[in-house]
Amino acid sequence: MNTDSEAANEISGYLFKTNAIEVCDPKEPFFYTSGKLGPYYINTHYLYGTAADADSLLNVMAEAADMHRELPSLLKDRIMAQYNSNDVFRHVIDILCKETSALRFDLISGGERRDFFFSIPVAVLTDTPHLSIFKDGKVFYSTKGFRETLSVDEFSISGAKSLHIADLVTEASSYVRAWIPAIKRFEAEICCSVAVVDRNQSGAQVLKSEGIDFHSLILITDRFFLKAKNAGYISEAQLDMIKSFTADPDKFMLDFFASDPGFLDRQISKGGKSRERALRCIENGYNVTGDKK
Repeated sequence: MNTDSEAANEISGYLFKTNAIEVCDPKEPFFYTSGKLGPYYINTHYLYGTAADADSLLNVMAEAADMHRELPSLLKDRIMAQYNSNDVFRHVIDILCKETSALRFDLISGGERRDFFFSIPVAVLTDTPHLSIFKDGKVFYSTKGFRETLSVDEFSISGAKSLHIADLVTEASSYVRAWIPAIKRFEAEICCSVAVVDRNQSGAQVLKSEGIDFHSLILITDRFFLKAKNAGYISEAQLDMIKSFTADPDKFMLDFFASDPGFLDRQISKGGKSRERALRCIENGYNVTGDKK
């Protein structure tokens, strides 16, 4: 998609209005699970409407985690009800459907869990069978309209080409580790993929190397955040912080630690996830004063 198109601009606005993108205070960067610091979070599934709406659907998935055969149909009913009642989600899904219209595929696939927010409604609206790929490696095939769901151990997909729809692509590690092998195991392949958001962290290049035709609705760049600043979603200071991070994420961390040498100690003293992430940061090569070993 042209990142300057009207549709892309609308999606950008929705990401901020639903808090799907959250940019931190420059003095308090986010501590990621990886043990690294960064200036923003992206929760693409909040485009479902609100964080509460999205969390409610995630809870359904968690409660039915072992019901692989029943879950796709259950999710279809809930997601299509949301599609019919929420203008933002409906518009995002309609744009996704339009983006897929020029692609050639036999099936639509999505990976557990957040891909399902987007892959399932596109499968319904394009009248295409759907593959639900679960984290345990099991794959289930839903017929058009999700009228029936079968394990691919019971239903052959040999030779089929799948369009994989994802909420977010960062480094495409989930594709390489899980989604691509799961489908290949049944002699099918992912031929193309569309993500709502490409975080611009090498994922597109990884997918290209796998022979996958990759598209996204939004590419996260400095230009994306400049437009967000001009629209009033973020401040000049937040934009400068993001530019610094984009230019050199490691230097961004070092500079922040130099400006606040007690940060890691304070995070460790908090306990819980803060402590875990601070210790992981130290394991990554930083000492408690923030110097890089």
